[in-house]
Amino acid sequence: MTRQSLVLTVNGKNHALDLAPHRSLLDVLRDELGLTGTKKGCDAGDCGACTVLLDGAPVNACLVLAVQAGGQEITTIEGVSSSDGQLHPLQEAFIEHGAVQCGFCTPGAVLSLIALLRETPRPTRAEIQEALAGNLCRCTGYVQIIDAVQSVADSSK
Repeated sequence: MTRQSLVLTVNGKNHALDLAPHRSLLDVLRDELGLTGTKKGCDAGDCGACTVLLDGAPVNACLVLAVQAGGQEITTIEGVSSSDGQLHPLQEAFIEHGAVQCGFCTPGAVLSLIALLRETPRPTRAEIQEALAGNLCRCTGYVQIIDAVQSVADSSK
């Protein structure tokens, strides 16, 4: 089988890899790089559990071939905390507002919402709901998640 050499930049670190060209970014992150915070849910782009940031934009890692991500900055949930281990303010807000629940959807939702807050520092409830449209959560009903985002937006005023 043909393999392709590439360098993936994940959470600020370069990783030289030799991969089959059909491998998804999700599988490479989890299986080759051990970054299991990116969850494997539906594997069809429907649930958002595998959301990562690709050059700052949220994407479903299950729908992106790893070879397509070469030359771009990939951010996983492991890459959003500070270098000293301090959680991102949105992660803290998720905890404070009970938006974590089972936690399976949390990494993808957090990354989608970090992207939203970078583009729209004070989003409306409707904008938050729109940003979450690709992230399914069966535990929270989204109210706690929206409240968490609004608390971060309010604290940035």
